[in-house]
This record gives sequence, C-alpha cells and structure tokens, in this order.
Amino acid sequence: MIEVAQDGTRRLLFAGLGRLQGIRHGVFERRPGASPPPWDALNVSFAVGDEPERVLRNRRAVAAGLGARRLLFARQVHGEDVALVDRTTDLEAWETEGGPPTADALVTDRPGVFLAVAVADCQPILMADPVRRVVAAVHAGWRGTALDLPGKTVHTMILRFGCDPRDLRVGIGPSLGPCCGELRSFRRDLPPALWKYRREGTACFDFWAATRDQLIARGVPPEQIEVGGLCTRCHPERFFSYRAEKTTGRFPAAIGVAP
Repeated sequence: MIEVAQDGTRRLLFAGLGRLQGIRHGVFERRPGASPPPWDALNVSFAVGDEPERVLRNRRAVAAGLGARRLLFARQVHGEDVALVDRTTDLEAWETEGGPPTADALVTDRPGVFLAVAVADCQPILMADPVRRVVAAVHAGWRGTALDLPGKTVHTMILRFGCDPRDLRVGIGPSLGPCCGELRSFRRDLPPALWKYRREGTACFDFWAATRDQLIARGVPPEQIEVGGLCTRCHPERFFSYRAEKTTGRFPAAIGVAP
C-alpha cells in the first residue's frame, strides 16, 4: 500500500484503486486527529465513548483529505444489509431525520458523495467500477464473512447499477490477519465451508483469503483484488485494534467518485 500525508491526515492507498482516474480513496491511520486517549486520535465513531464534537472534527478532516462534498457512514451492526446511495437518495434525510440507515455496506454512483466504514479489526473493503463509475465500501468482520457480505455487495452493484464484476477493482484493508484472527467458537459461528481458512493447529483464520475467494466467486478477477496485508492487532500504533486495546477508536476507510 502507498502512504500519503495530506491536509493533516495520513492515509494508505491501494495501487489498483489509485490508478483509476476520477476515483479517490484512502484507509486512514489513527494519527493525527482531534481525540485524546484512549481514542487517540482520528476516531470517527460516535459509539465508543468519545465526545461527538471531536468525532465530527475527525470526520471533517477525512472529508477534506479526500476532497469529498459529503462523507457518509451507516450504522454498522455486523449484518448483511447493503445501503444504496443513488440519484434519488435524500442525503439531508440521511444525515438529519433519524440518522443514517443500518447497513454494513454502502454503494453509490453519485459524484462527490464518499462512502466510509469505521473499523478496528474488521475488514474495510473498498470497491470501484471505473466503467460505470460506481463505488462501494464494506465493513466485514467474521460475521460479515460468514454472511458473504463482500460477495453480496458485488451482486448489488451488478443488479442495481449494471456493473460487470470483471471491471471491478477491490482493496482489502488493514484488519486482523491470519496471525491474530482467532475465533474459538468457529464451529458454532462459521459455516463449514469457511473452516478451510483456519491455520492448522490454531483457531486463527485467514479472513483475507476468504474474502478474496468470495469476490472471485462473484466474478471479480483475482489480479484485480489487492490485499493490504497489514494486521491491526500487530500495528496498534498505526491502527485502532479492539483486540489489542478494547476501549479504543475506529479508523475510516473511504471511497468516492470525484466531484
């Protein structure tokens, strides 16, 4: 991944997504930012105990770093819902009337509207179709993987926006790696089809590989899927990690079509 420092933030770029003209993205590191410990510093979640004004300041910094007119987050619940932000979506209602929808993946074709997920060990997955000019942001922990949320997001892009999966570029961002992705209850919580991703002799899973295979199964070419390969638990100085710190913030990954 490529490191970029801009407008008071530090973010990582995927090489494949970074080559797409008119599409901007970034996986943001936890520093710098406005929040004090234990949320230091670029916490973008309202749900972890941080002051709302500091969260808003951090979100504004992320939007500025991307040149985004709007930066949208959903209410993440480790589910399988995909929220659409199309030309008919009332963005004012999204942000004011009852708050954002409950979803763990967002898809849009609206220029200037950037989609973001907030994570601290779960996979942030960014997708772009440079032909149809459609982008998606996905939050996938082990529950999202068990529900095939990455694959269902691709299916939504195909069904609702006419995307061809062969055109998609995908980046899988920093999250629990095969070294630290332990799930002792896997026999209860994961379908048997995912057990093959377990490291032999452990309860640790390679969820990056599982996500990659789910995307390939939906028609995304393997050479167009980039795995960042950074484990959040192994790098808490760069990324928030719930496994490493428990009480902590959430860092954003975002993508959008430039206005």
